[in-house]
Amino acid sequence: MLNERIKDLKKHLIDYGSLVEKMLQITTKGLLDKNKSLLGDVINIKEPIANNYEIEFDEICANTIAQYQPVSKNLRTIISIIKMSNDLERMADHCVNIAEYSLSLIKEPDIKQLIDLPKMAMLTNSMLKDSIQSFVNEDVCLAKEVCLRDDIIDKLNKIIKDDLYVLMKENGDVIKNALKLIAISGNLERIADLTTNICEEVIYFSEGFVIKHNSDKNRNEEKNSGSYRK
Repeated sequence: MLNERIKDLKKHLIDYGSLVEKMLQITTKGLLDKNKSLLGDVINIKEPIANNYEIEFDEICANTIAQYQPVSKNLRTIISIIKMSNDLERMADHCVNIAEYSLSLIKEPDIKQLIDLPKMAMLTNSMLKDSIQSFVNEDVCLAKEVCLRDDIIDKLNKIIKDDLYVLMKENGDVIKNALKLIAISGNLERIADLTTNICEEVIYFSEGFVIKHNSDKNRNEEKNSGSYRK
C-alpha cells in the first residue's frame, strides 16, 4: 500500500511540474506577443491551481508518514516530494511575478529587442522539464547535469542586466521599463535555482546523500570534474 501511495504522489508531482512548465511557457509567450489574455490566464487561473496542488501534497504526505511510518528510501522520497512541491509552488509565484511585470510592459513601447531574455526563458524551462524527468526516472546523472546548467542561466542574467544598465545610463527615459525587464530576468534566474533544488532532492532520495551547502571551493571542483561529492 505504501508503494502504491508513493507512486500516486509521484504521478501528481509530475502533473504539478507540467503545470508550472506550462505557466512559464505561457508567460514567456504572453510577454513576447504582448498578449494580455495569456498573462491573465497565468495569474487568475493557473496560479490558484498551483497553490491547491501544494496544499494537497502537504496533507497527503503528512497523512502518509503518520499512517505508514516509512523508513529509509521511502521516507526520503516522501520528504523530497514535500520539498519539491514547495519549490514548484515558488516557481509558480515567480511565473506570476513575470506575468505582472509583462502586463505593465506590453502597454509601453519596446526599449530594446528581446534576444537574451527569451533564450533565458527557454533554457530555464528546459531545466525544469529535465529536473522533473530526472525525478520520474530517478536519473541522478541527468539531475547533476541540470545543476551544472545553472551557470549558463547566471551568465545570461548578468548579460541582460549589464546591457540594460548601459541602456539606462544612455537614456533616462527607459529606466522604469528597464528595471521591469531586470526583474523578469531575476525571476527566471530564481526559477532556474529552484530547479536545481529539485535535482538535489532527486540525488538525496535516490542515493541518500546531500549535496547542498557545499563550499564554493567544493562546488567549483564538482563542476570542473562533472560530478558531485558525497
